[in-house]
Amino acid sequence: MAKTFMGVRLRTLRAEHDMSQVALAQALELSPSYLNQIEQDQRPLTVAVLLKIHKVLGVDIQQFSEDEEARLLARLRDAVSSNPQTAGLVPLPELREVAAKLPHVARVLLAFHERHQANTEQLESIAAHLGDGRGLPDAFTPVQPMPFEAVRDFFFAHRNYFDPLDRVAEDLAAQARESGGELSEWLIQRLRGQHGVHVLRHLVGEGAAPQHRRFDADTRTLQLSPALQPGQEAFQLATQLALLEFSGVIDQVLDGTPWHDSATRRLARIGLANYFAGALVLPYGRFLQAAESLHYDIDQLARQFRVGFESVCHRLSTLQRQDAPGVPFFFIRVDRAGNISKRQSATHFHFSKTGGTCPLWNVYEAFTQPGRILPQLASMPDGRVYLWIARTVTHAGQGWGQPGKTFSIGLGCDIQHAARLVYSQGLDLRDLQAATPIGMGCKVCERTACPQRAFPFVGKPLKVNENESGFVPYLAGGAES
Repeated sequence: MAKTFMGVRLRTLRAEHDMSQVALAQALELSPSYLNQIEQDQRPLTVAVLLKIHKVLGVDIQQFSEDEEARLLARLRDAVSSNPQTAGLVPLPELREVAAKLPHVARVLLAFHERHQANTEQLESIAAHLGDGRGLPDAFTPVQPMPFEAVRDFFFAHRNYFDPLDRVAEDLAAQARESGGELSEWLIQRLRGQHGVHVLRHLVGEGAAPQHRRFDADTRTLQLSPALQPGQEAFQLATQLALLEFSGVIDQVLDGTPWHDSATRRLARIGLANYFAGALVLPYGRFLQAAESLHYDIDQLARQFRVGFESVCHRLSTLQRQDAPGVPFFFIRVDRAGNISKRQSATHFHFSKTGGTCPLWNVYEAFTQPGRILPQLASMPDGRVYLWIARTVTHAGQGWGQPGKTFSIGLGCDIQHAARLVYSQGLDLRDLQAATPIGMGCKVCERTACPQRAFPFVGKPLKVNENESGFVPYLAGGAES
């Protein structure tokens, strides 16, 4: 734990439990003077004291995590940089102080920022209607995040791990394993015996985009595409089982979050049902043990559990059970055009909502070498270094003349965990200067010498000189020459 001075957080925690400094010191078996020094940032918060806090108060030690601080810092930098009026006004060290010592203040500021963005979009919408010349509409609906964005933020806020669903799925996987047969057949019997659902295997839907699964509640019939692989079929069966048998558990997870509309909540329900299915097909304990023993070799894990490369990567990004965590991964899926269709983070890596992604990232290089796993040491502007691996996955079309789809899958972790991965072999993890400098997107990336910059950084004035031409497309740091 690199950042060990967390006196403000400890004082806040004590206030939340309505305890005096003396009472907390007694509970932690510390002297009042020693605890006072910790709270005044005169002494570091040691691991031993942190474990005592967890034991005595039952507090999630993640509150004192460097990763949580980094997540907040990344979001603050994104918020400040996204507004030309505030970009560059707050130095990075001050933002880091707010994230480290005043996390609640940071979250309130971020909430204000998000509200400001929504209000700005609403005003722009109103202005567009006023300029239309046809009068105002009957009512204006406040602009809200798109449903998929809200669900993505929901998963990010939970670090891509949902303990109640994960444990229920693991227990059910153990029952299926005891039967000794195929998981798909066990799930079919479960659906029939517990819910009166009959499973049929034939093409679902028509045209170029047939569906994988369709459930008819009136006839209690579940249709599955015969084109599904065994792992895919088990996943679809488990998803339907989650919606029928564990709907209450899903709703309990959802009830802790205010949702803008029913469509967003329903989309989140599907996301959690898919999460359950992944946890059933790849049960936590067995999968984590296999991942550790194989040094997170994705291809070997895919063969052992009979699933695809993407499924393994997605599951690896969820292994954050408090008493048995795996490597905290970040997971992303992009297409050739740079569209991000999936992104999950179990830790502090922050995907910017402003300015797109970085072309120097190996997730884009993977398209030039299809099917090959590409490792990359990449550094962010804040100095953090990550190990990323990327590989393309391809899904064939449904027939002749019908297009398939190709994505690049990226899986990354902080450099401190890199040695646990087989993909670190041959890389010099000590030579951090050799890491490729990437960023969260051109508009919020302050690197001044990046040759791939597509847009100027919004936090600094442009240096424009008609008498000069260089390798870097946009220069910052001065007035017009």
